[in-house]
Parts: sequence; structure tokens; C-alpha cells
Amino acid sequence: MRHPRELLIDAWSWLNYKQVMSDPNRTGNHAFPELNNSWVPAADLRRLAAYKFLAAYDSNQAGQLAAVTGDHHGVERRELGDPSKLIDTTLGYLLGAKQTIVVPGAEHAEQGEPTPQDRAAADLQEKLRTWADKELLPLRIQQAERGTVRCGDGVYTLAWEPAKQRALLRTYDPGFYFPEWSEGEQDAQEYPQRVHFAWELAADPVRGLKARVRRITYELGPIGPATAPGRTDDGRAVREQVASADGDPVLTVGDTLDPLTGTVTRIYPWAPGKPSSTTCYLTDAEWLLEDLGGAHDVFSLPSDKAAYRVRSDGQVLNRLDLMHDFIPVVHLPNTIPDVGEHWGKSTLATVLQLLDELAATDTDSASASATTGTPIVALAGARLPIDRSTGQPLPVRVEAGTVWQLSDSGRMDTLDTSAQLAELRQRIDHLLDRLASNTRLTTAGLGTLDVAKVPSGYALQLALGPLDSLVSAMRLARNHKYQLLLRMVQRLHQAGQVWPAGESLPARLVWGAHTPTDRTTVLNDVTAGYEGGVFSLETGVRMLQEAGYPIEDVAEEIERIQQRAFDQAARLADATGDNGAVRKYLGLPEADSIPTVPLVAPAEPAQSVPLFTPPAT
Repeated sequence: MRHPRELLIDAWSWLNYKQVMSDPNRTGNHAFPELNNSWVPAADLRRLAAYKFLAAYDSNQAGQLAAVTGDHHGVERRELGDPSKLIDTTLGYLLGAKQTIVVPGAEHAEQGEPTPQDRAAADLQEKLRTWADKELLPLRIQQAERGTVRCGDGVYTLAWEPAKQRALLRTYDPGFYFPEWSEGEQDAQEYPQRVHFAWELAADPVRGLKARVRRITYELGPIGPATAPGRTDDGRAVREQVASADGDPVLTVGDTLDPLTGTVTRIYPWAPGKPSSTTCYLTDAEWLLEDLGGAHDVFSLPSDKAAYRVRSDGQVLNRLDLMHDFIPVVHLPNTIPDVGEHWGKSTLATVLQLLDELAATDTDSASASATTGTPIVALAGARLPIDRSTGQPLPVRVEAGTVWQLSDSGRMDTLDTSAQLAELRQRIDHLLDRLASNTRLTTAGLGTLDVAKVPSGYALQLALGPLDSLVSAMRLARNHKYQLLLRMVQRLHQAGQVWPAGESLPARLVWGAHTPTDRTTVLNDVTAGYEGGVFSLETGVRMLQEAGYPIEDVAEEIERIQQRAFDQAARLADATGDNGAVRKYLGLPEADSIPTVPLVAPAEPAQSVPLFTPPAT
């Protein structure tokens, strides 16, 4: 145990009550000896150990973990899936019913006279949704967010795939993620200049492969001369600078060299007119474990021992210029990080000891139920059956239909443990209530509240108040991250010359409702608000969509509504007198012009001839 003056307080202090976490660097005092390999930085040992602890709780292996760390009764521990239920329940409320990509302004593209910005927003929204369908975005979100809720951190990566002509989205275990910070630069809102993903590859004797370490590195740096795949004298794949006939370095097409400063600049499609001198380099290599010593960790692996990988298009991944000025990695924190902190906190973090108490109570309850269902019986003055071969009394078992013959002073007593069992069950209920309160999931959110006992819907809404604040905080920690992810998707497609160039438009991920919504109330509010002119039709339709109504696209729904809004069209005709505007409002094509028919000039009336001419006087 550490001295009080050595009390360690960091992002994983909630695990300090575990003996093996008090000093993970001590030899023999670690549950995961594989983390003590030389390539794992000492500063990341506690973080990686915390991830493994949380994974053990999620998979009902906390008892096995306790047995490995010295608790001989750990294998008898009863684990009934409470940690996994907390993770899945929190994940369900976080994600809501569905997730929708929205580009502001896209809903105006089909109304009135849309601006070029509205048309561009609608076009981008359609492209992002098509990309999301091809990349199985909802599935990727489920994968990444479940690990984020459990471990406190999640990671997305994007990579341009030339063969598929689109950006590929992948998720990584946060234990593989090693951001490299310069001294004094670490901040939750800042981006590191270098990011590593590293993990160990086991030896494969059948294929003749030794144990290796694979590391993928993204690094921002100044733009350099053009490079091409090459080979060293010993046959290793590397990248070599391209030289002209005169031996001078050659620039990539589109790059510009400043002769005064020697700086190479490039204009990216998303920043027209703004030269940039920064690009992102990708390195993907492997090292044999036997070649690494104590002087090397993931941040300082020797380049002369590296075996670089080759991409499907033949490019050697040794500082490959990705032709964009950002690192295509998005780190997801589960909670809003503390000031100066980068890592999030697991949903299980602050209630881990409570989960231990719950498992211990479940174990005691199982033992008490065994003695209650099969009680201990004490016999006095009974004639026990004798084994005729040995002459010894046979073991006595309590079974249905068993009859013992007792003497006059005989007695049979049973040990009644039902009272203890009832007390343990009450303690379990108490622990579950405490768990619901401390996680802010509430008894209503966990499904342990008897809804029939709730006096009104308003009371249920008040009971769900802590859950609402929890979900709001978790979504706040992610909103900017998903906006960043969608911006990177747009720019990668621009760099691949698949989408048109231009400044990046904001796009965001809209979460679904996380609790049951009174649709009737929302519908009445929308109807009254729109008819009263309080908010627009776009806002009303979006409110209905978020309330759970089956509205796929806001713009299309508004167009359908307007095609049947004859009363509004009549008022528009009365106000403007413009028949063309009315037809456009109803979504009708322009009417053909009515040809003018020349009118025949009326003939002059013929002079009337009197039928009778009176005689002259």
C-alpha cells in the first residue's frame, strides 16, 4: 500500500481500492503481465489495466480476476450480469431510437427559391447519408459507443480507399490508442501532432512468424518533396525521394516551393486561396519483440528495425503523404474531461465498489437459499440404517418420503435460514436502488420502478430528471466529435476528387429521443404553434421527427404537406395574385401560357330599308 504522501489521484483513481492498481509497475503485483512489455509506456500502464478491469466486469469475469490477484474465494463469486446491463442500458439511452445526419439549410432546398447554399447543403446531406449507408454507420456507432461507455474512451479512424472511392470508417480498441503530446500541449480540446495505434501480434510457429508489435502512426509535418515506393539493399520496402534528371527533388503536382524560405505549400480543395504548408503522413510497420529492448517504447521504436507494410495499390506505408492537413482520428470521451485532461470516465467507474458489494450479496444469497431449500436437519434418538457389509451407519439424506424411527426421547430439529435469505434480498434491493441513484440512470430508467404506482406522467418525468441530465452531458461530450468526423469525411472525398471542392459545410449527428415521448402533446404543440405563427413549418416537422414520428426527411415531408395545403395556397393567391407562385407552392409544374385568340371586328350595321314609304305630300 502506498504511503499517504504518495496518494495517487488521476483519471483512474477510482480503481485505487484494488491492490494491484495501487502500484502497477511493481514486479509480480499486476494482474496483466503482458502489459509490462518494454514497448508499453509506463505512463499508460494504469490506463490499460483499467480497461482490462472494466472488460472483466463486463464479461462476468471479475471473480476470476479476483482469484488471479490473490482472492481464493473469487472463483465462488456469483456475477449475474449487472455491469453488462448498466452498460447496455446507458448505451440505449445515449443513442436513442436512431441517429440522423443533418446539414443545416438542407430542408430549404425544396421550398420557394432556395439559395445556392441551401442546394449545396441538401447535396452534401444526401452524399453523407449515402456514405453512411455504405459504411454501416449505425453499426459502427454501436461498436464504438459501447466500448466508450464501458472504458470511458473510444476511437474512430478514417482512411481513403482508392479501390472503393470512398472513406472507410473503422473503430479501434482504446487500449491501442497512444496519442503523443508535446510537453505542456495536452488539452481535451487540442489535437496531438502525432497519434499511434499499437498492439502485439502473437507468434505463429506454423507460418514461421515470431512475436511482433504493429504500430500505425499518423503525423502532421511540413510538406516535402514527392516520394515513391522503393527497396533497400536487403530487400525491405521503403519510400524514396523522386529526383529529376539533374538530381534535384521533385515536388508533387500542385505543390509550390518558396525559393526564399524553402517552404513547400499546397492548396487543399476545402480551403481555396489559402496555401498550407502542413500535411499528414501515414506509417504502418512491424517490429520483432526480440529486437526491442528496455530503451524503446511505442513512441521511440527504432526505424532501422521496422518492416513497413504495403497498401493494396502498391504504396509503401513509410511516411506516405495522405494529401490532407489533418489527422483522420477522432477520440470519443464518454464524459466531459476535466480541465487539462484528455481521457473520459467509464459509466462503471464510480459504482465499481457497489457492483462488488452486489456480487458479494448475491453470493451470500445463493448460499442462504441453498440451506433454506435443503435445510440442515439434526436428529436425536433415531435408528439409522446400517451398512450390512461394513456395519457402519449409512449417510442420512433428507429426501421426499424419508421416514426415521425415533425413540421415545427422540427429536428432529431443522436450521431455518429463511429470515437471513429475506434480509439478503432486501439488501439486494437496497443496493440496486443505490446503483440507480449513483449512476443517474434512476429506477425508472433501469426498469425496476413499478410504473403502476406512479401517480401521473409529470411525476414520471420528474423521476427521469437525473437520466435526462446524464444523457445531455454525454451527448454534449460527443456532439463536436461527430461534427469533426463528418467534416473529415467530406474533406477526404474532396481530396480523392470525388466530391466538388469548396469550403466544408457544417454537418451534425442528431440523436433520437431517449425516453418515451407524449406524441399527442407534441403534435398539439406543433399544430398550435404553426397555426399561431410562433414557429415555422420546418421547426414543427423537425419536432415531430424528434418525437418519434416516422419522418425520414424533413424537406420531403414539408413538400408533401405543401402539395395538399390548398387553404394556404388560396390565401397566397389572394395576397399576391400570382398564379405562378401558387403553383410553385403546391409543387405543380408551370402552366402553359394561354394563346391569345384575336377577336373578329364587328361589322357595321346595315342601313335599314323601310318596308313602307309614305307618299309625298
